[in-house]
Amino acid sequence: MNLSIQLAPKNSRGLLLSNPVMTASGTFGYGTEYSHLFDIEKLGAIICKGTTLEPMDGNPQPRLYETTGGMLNAIGLQNIGVKALIEEKAPRWSKWRLPVIVNIAGKSIEEYARLAQMLDKVPGVSGLEVNISCPNVKAGGVEFGTNAEAAVSVTTAVRKATSLPVIVKLTPNVSNITEIAMAVAEAGADAISMINTLRGMAIDIEKKKPFLGNMTGGLSGPAIKPIALAMVYETAGTVDIPVIGCGGISNSIDAIEFFMAGASAIQIGTATFVNPDASIDILEGIKDFMGKKGIESITDLIGNARR
Repeated sequence: MNLSIQLAPKNSRGLLLSNPVMTASGTFGYGTEYSHLFDIEKLGAIICKGTTLEPMDGNPQPRLYETTGGMLNAIGLQNIGVKALIEEKAPRWSKWRLPVIVNIAGKSIEEYARLAQMLDKVPGVSGLEVNISCPNVKAGGVEFGTNAEAAVSVTTAVRKATSLPVIVKLTPNVSNITEIAMAVAEAGADAISMINTLRGMAIDIEKKKPFLGNMTGGLSGPAIKPIALAMVYETAGTVDIPVIGCGGISNSIDAIEFFMAGASAIQIGTATFVNPDASIDILEGIKDFMGKKGIESITDLIGNARR
């Protein structure tokens, strides 16, 4: 059974995964936090939490709120900053047998380019996921992902600054996601990951104010899966680069739906908070399905629902 997948076929460095199950940015820390719970090197790849030029404290508390079928988060890109990541985290990643992809976020196009340049030849860093879709920060983030021209500018700047595989993470908070997907693909993205969270809110009726300290947050979890699945289906048919599906994947059936919609790989996010072993359980479920159906290669699943 062949589970390997190439996520950057147009890039000279490539991004070969032993299997298509990845962890979503912001839900798995730097990978080190979970390494004592299970063999994380069984995964296809890890995407670390969003990284900025300088350390960030994130948004005021409270930052999390459980909803029906999901969760609102307004963490606000709390992170140690790129210099600490290079000095403290990357050396450990370089000893692992799986790719680690750094999710980067900036307040300007210049910051994205600087991050890409700094990470370009760092041992242990196998690729970049360009976050133009975070709804929980005051500047940057989603504002670059809602406009095709801005998305192209960021993608172009990152592409020029690094030879690493570049994945662009798209926001669902737009009217036409395929337009932006095609634009970043033409601008040099090696792959697209979708979707990030949807903007949402919860109100504390006793205090008569929004529950989250940031007022709004990003909705994730099973509630958004149908939206994510539809957007992956639409986008996979319009771009010629791999699409990575994420959004509400909780079990192997969800994962297989995304493959059949056209995703080449998947990311597990909120499910990890419920079950730290979720990504491994999903991987095993994919293997079981393929075995029962006599499917020899994961590529034989991709786009099945489109044929």
